[in-house]
This record gives sequence, structure tokens and C-alpha cells, in this order.
Amino acid sequence: MITTAEQHTRAWLQQFIVGLNLCPFARPFVGSDTLRITVSESDDRQVLINTFLRELDVIQGSTEGEIATSLLVMPNALEDFDDYLDFLQLAEDLLEELGLDGTIQLASFHPRYLFDGEAADSASHFSNRSPYPVIHFLREAMVSDALDHFPQPETIPQRNISTLEAIGRAEIERRWKNLRSAEPENCR
Repeated sequence: MITTAEQHTRAWLQQFIVGLNLCPFARPFVGSDTLRITVSESDDRQVLINTFLRELDVIQGSTEGEIATSLLVMPNALEDFDDYLDFLQLAEDLLEELGLDGTIQLASFHPRYLFDGEAADSASHFSNRSPYPVIHFLREAMVSDALDHFPQPETIPQRNISTLEAIGRAEIERRWKNLRSAEPENCR
């Protein structure tokens, strides 16, 4: 049975990440069995660390054809953005300690994501906002390959900002509210 957190995460992926083309590489994976979503309902930091380490093991122990990418969703923890950033730094440190910093790349998403130096009410923050705190595990080789075959990948962040600003903050917030109010199909 799909959880509410997973349902909201899948809706976010479809409506924001793919629907707004915020990541031009995501479309083939979002509806694929090679996308893994793990929801940790815990609010205990050590449990989250252990879950993070298990996800590293799972993605390392699989092929791209089995698991291309994985999301660790934490709906009951790290609500404060600074706490999330501290946890993310710990995750990056663990990645380096394990010698995986050239193999696995982490991407970060949070409901209150704020880019340093951007106005707090900027629509740009929504390019990294998610319904819950999320750590995205990416295979470094897949990222490199995708970037090698994409014209001017350095333009993606500015394109995302332009897309979000064109939609406007009020419309984005309306869509965001609808996203979080979605009821999981299998939980009715």
C-alpha cells in the first residue's frame, strides 16, 4: 500500500519536476520501476542515519536497470531547514568517509528550501522544494552521461528560475497546496 508521503512525493515529481521540466533528465525515471522511493516515518536522527546508510547499500548493490535513482523521504523529521542542512552535511560526510563521493551524488529537497542570496519570497526556491524533506541518491556516472548529452546544462538553473517566475508565486503556491491535499489512491 502506498503511503500518503509517497503519494505526495510522486505527485510532486509528476507535477513539478517533470510537469514544469525542472529536471530535464527526470521524465524517463519518474514513471519507471527503476525509481525507488523509501519513506522513513521516524523522527529519530540515528534511525534516519541508518536508513540513509541502508539506501546507500541498496543502490550500490543494484544495477542501473534495477534502481537508477532513489529518494529517501522523511515526512516526520527535519522540518526545520537548518536541521535538514545539518543532516545533509552529515550524509555528505558519510558518503566521503565510505569512499562513495565519486560514485553517488546527493541532491537536496525540502518544503522550506531557500537559496542563499535569493529573496525569501522568490519563486526560484520551488525548484528545490518538495512536500517533505528528501535526499535524492543519484548515480554519478548517470549524471555525467546525462550532462554530456545535454546542450548547455549550465543554463538549467536560470531556465528553472525563469519558468517559476513566469508562473508566479501565487499560482505556484496554489498548485503546491493542491499537491499536499491529494489523498493517496490506495489509502481510500
